[in-house]
Amino acid sequence: MRILVTGGAGFLGSHLCERLLNEGNDVICLDNLFTGSKDNIIHLMDNHRFELIRHDIVEPILLEVDRIYNLACPASPVHYQYNPVKTVKTSVMGMINMLGMAKRVKARILQASTSEVYGDPQVHPQKEEYWGNVNPIGIRSCYDEGKRVAETLMMDYHRQNKVDIRIIRIFNTYGPRMAENDGRVVSNFILQALKNEDITVFGEGRQTRSFCYVSDLIDGMIRMMENEQDFIGPVNLGNPVENTILEFAEKIITITGSKSKIIYKPLPQDDPKQRRPDITLAQEKLGWQPSIDLETGLKATADYFAARCNRG
Repeated sequence: MRILVTGGAGFLGSHLCERLLNEGNDVICLDNLFTGSKDNIIHLMDNHRFELIRHDIVEPILLEVDRIYNLACPASPVHYQYNPVKTVKTSVMGMINMLGMAKRVKARILQASTSEVYGDPQVHPQKEEYWGNVNPIGIRSCYDEGKRVAETLMMDYHRQNKVDIRIIRIFNTYGPRMAENDGRVVSNFILQALKNEDITVFGEGRQTRSFCYVSDLIDGMIRMMENEQDFIGPVNLGNPVENTILEFAEKIITITGSKSKIIYKPLPQDDPKQRRPDITLAQEKLGWQPSIDLETGLKATADYFAARCNRG
């Protein structure tokens, strides 16, 4: 198939492009390189079935494809709060452009939505039917509400124009090729540990997160796209094993053999206290669940960052 991956030079997008190429597809990677990087896809450039287009999905583009994976959007607070208006435009105008393309060429389109649509959840773990608890005027709302509107657009194009859609909600994912400067827990803690710097834990470290390794997430994403049942989602993709942030910091210190100490700072605004997916639906409809344990995934991620630090 001829497959478009928007945000294809990003952390998740580059792994997806690689996997789709390995399965014999022609892949167009479309990215404006705001948070994506050519370093993530440099090893794919010699593949004659791979093509990079530098483009911003806020602007229309005409392409002929069979599948569209829409991953384009800055996904960490550091990046999406840098230019919040641009973040909303990417989620809303970008979604309209991609849905317009899907409608015109009759492509199936998958939207990479997020667990952030649940906000700071009052239901735990989060099921797909939960409507969320989102602050519509907070500093995170450019991302949270942008992604919620993108889901609305997907459903309305499906109902009104019969566009073939799939919606996944991605929970915390980690692995090689994460951006070093994105302010996320995994990359922050690993880099601090590798440099033997103090590890910064916000609040008391009791807030919980569930971390899914990237190869598991990509597997779930492709299963959802190619699922031929009458199932369009949304579906949660993430790891249901829950850890406190403090446990997580201690685990990384052990894995890296670091001399780092843990220090505490105040919690940021609207930081969710708990985040864990209920993946019953993904298990039932897609036969999917994560297989890489945290220890294995963190070691692979730490090795990646260690290699980059040594090169730098």
